[in-house]
Amino acid sequence: MIGPLGRSQPAEHHGDAPIMIGAVDLGSNSFHMLVARLVGDAPQVVDQLRERVRLAGGLDSERRLSASAEQRALACLFRFGQRLRDLPAQRVRAVATNTLRQARDADSFRARAEAALGHPIEIVSGQEEARLIYLGVAHTFEGRAGRLLVVDIGGGSTELIIGEKLSISRAHSLFMGCVGFSQRFFRGGRLTRDAFRQATLAARLELRPIERLLKRAGWQVAVGASGTINAVAEIGRQSGWSEAGVTAAGLVKLRKAMIACGRTSKLALAGLKADRAPVLAGGVAVLEAVFEALEIETMACSSGALREGVLYDLVGRIQHDDARERTIRSLMSRFHVDVAQAARVERVARQLLAELREPWKLTDPQAERLVSWAARLLEVGLAVSYSGYHKHGAYLVRNTDMPGFSADEQKVVSALIRAHRRKLSKAYFADLPAEAARSAVRLCVILRLAFVMCRSRSSRPAPPVRVEARKKRVRLVFPQGWLREHPLTHADLEAEAGPLGSIGFELLLAPDEGLPPHPPGT
Repeated sequence: MIGPLGRSQPAEHHGDAPIMIGAVDLGSNSFHMLVARLVGDAPQVVDQLRERVRLAGGLDSERRLSASAEQRALACLFRFGQRLRDLPAQRVRAVATNTLRQARDADSFRARAEAALGHPIEIVSGQEEARLIYLGVAHTFEGRAGRLLVVDIGGGSTELIIGEKLSISRAHSLFMGCVGFSQRFFRGGRLTRDAFRQATLAARLELRPIERLLKRAGWQVAVGASGTINAVAEIGRQSGWSEAGVTAAGLVKLRKAMIACGRTSKLALAGLKADRAPVLAGGVAVLEAVFEALEIETMACSSGALREGVLYDLVGRIQHDDARERTIRSLMSRFHVDVAQAARVERVARQLLAELREPWKLTDPQAERLVSWAARLLEVGLAVSYSGYHKHGAYLVRNTDMPGFSADEQKVVSALIRAHRRKLSKAYFADLPAEAARSAVRLCVILRLAFVMCRSRSSRPAPPVRVEARKKRVRLVFPQGWLREHPLTHADLEAEAGPLGSIGFELLLAPDEGLPPHPPGT
């Protein structure tokens, strides 16, 4: 296991400038930024920023962000962007969590947020958030080794993960957090015994479906991460209720002390920061419910959480240990994908992309990754049925937990699988951001052509095809005689002109008079 984040160890010097990376966590309560340099195979933090943005507090009854919440968020991201703009896109990962998963206007806000930050922002699923949290804790927690139960109470969601070392056995993301519960049960900042009872009961109901699953999996050490739990631990330490971490007895004392204060505005607890006070009650209620449901007596605290997990995940990508590649291989194995055929389609698709990258403005490295992932997963739906397998495959990929993938990446791969054969419609890409949809449509054209050219499943290499392209026109030039020797492929390619035409693309086929005739049967 890679060691903990080094904040004071000396940096290594190799003559070249150090590799700098950045992680941004757009949480429901606070935004965090870490900037680190790679020291060996671990990130060493050189700068960090945190701002209380209260994004979840800006969601109205229709799940739209208020103007004031957007303004706070964009101003924060603009400041973060000043530190990150000189870093290349592949060395920065920004992730948004529950509030933007819930917001109806998330896409329009994200476009403005990306402009402010100067980097793309991923809205990650609850499962991906849980994976990254565990990764951050596993790399930074310095307690005794063993099976861990990791609990993270954020502004809008709570993650519970069980794992050992870097391997996760169970991960759950629940729709309850310190901001949401504080607004729902402690209106006006009133801290009453009945409000705590109702909030804890609601949290227990959320936990009920997974209590037995977590207990059955078992753990040696319970570890808390992020603001709520670390704040509770600090209050307990300074109040003399616990020496370290959080205890069940200390939680009861904290709740009683808060009720005695009566209102959040009157909270005067040792170790409590002013900006934590408005959302402490909701977080304490959720934490008490976790302790009760899982029969926890003591919980250690971790300095690492989501943002540290993002950093380590980014290190893996840089060092060619990408969690997304492991996910693709796992899905191929689970659904018994024909590996040789997937490789053929992927190879031809990448060759076509190389020819079309400039004329179709697909220069982002992400384009090649997306078309490769889709090519390898084209046939996962065959595990359900051949009839409509492209639809089955799209559904499976859209709804399967895919560690490492952002929600948008998962949507694009699913849409490409759905659109790779039979009828074609731009509606398949309608729920993607505008620029992502534009690129995905072009990648779909590439994937469809690669699929047709490899439909014979022959082990023989594809012919040397020259590609000529304009904006929405592609001309495939084949060696003399090749189309005549492969009438089924010729017919399939000609038939493709119809579906491609339905989305505004023109496909032309031609023999290359400058190439020698293609040997029959090859």
